[in-house]
Amino acid sequence: MKSQSDIRDLSATDRLLGELNRGLRTVFALADSPARASPGAAFSSPPLNDDERLHVAGLMRINHTGEICAQGLYFGQAAVAREPDLKAHLLHAAHEEGDHLAWCESRLTELRSRPSLFNPFWYAGAFAIGSTAGLIGDRLSLGFVVETERQVESHLGEHLQRLPESDQRSRAVLEQMQSDERAHGAAAQARGAVALPWPIPRIMQAAADFMRAVAYRI
Repeated sequence: MKSQSDIRDLSATDRLLGELNRGLRTVFALADSPARASPGAAFSSPPLNDDERLHVAGLMRINHTGEICAQGLYFGQAAVAREPDLKAHLLHAAHEEGDHLAWCESRLTELRSRPSLFNPFWYAGAFAIGSTAGLIGDRLSLGFVVETERQVESHLGEHLQRLPESDQRSRAVLEQMQSDERAHGAAAQARGAVALPWPIPRIMQAAADFMRAVAYRI
């Protein structure tokens, strides 16, 4: 007969295996069908020359990788969240980010391209950051959400400026993503997020810049 300690250990192991399975499906499986139709569906695919197509694919690959990171961050935070309602909030946000993941994946397919080959590493790093922040405290964890969404909203704005004028299909996707990121950041702020200590936003920005440089090409 198993002791109470064995049962608790098994429960922790089950949770760990569940997170591992979720991470593998996020990174390697096709994205789940989105709850919301792609905003780009209302626009036809524009005629792009090869240089434009590769450029747009690079931007969408960056955004797809960003959504992989968002999944890792939210799932890592939710895995260690102390309050059940915060855990539910984080999982709901991850579900909405899952729509973004599916939209970017679909657009990459249309552009005859693929996601970043380094997505397993991006996911693992984001999950580690999210779970570490969550272990320190829920309010700090929410602070990471606010800062992450602020930086993502900013780089989406930059991508909107870099898209070819004719590519309204990609533009509609990025505009909706930007709106959602803004809402996620505001919701985290309203839940009591604390500002991150000074060096952390700079480190996050440097890591994001590195990720974007790599994901654009690989």
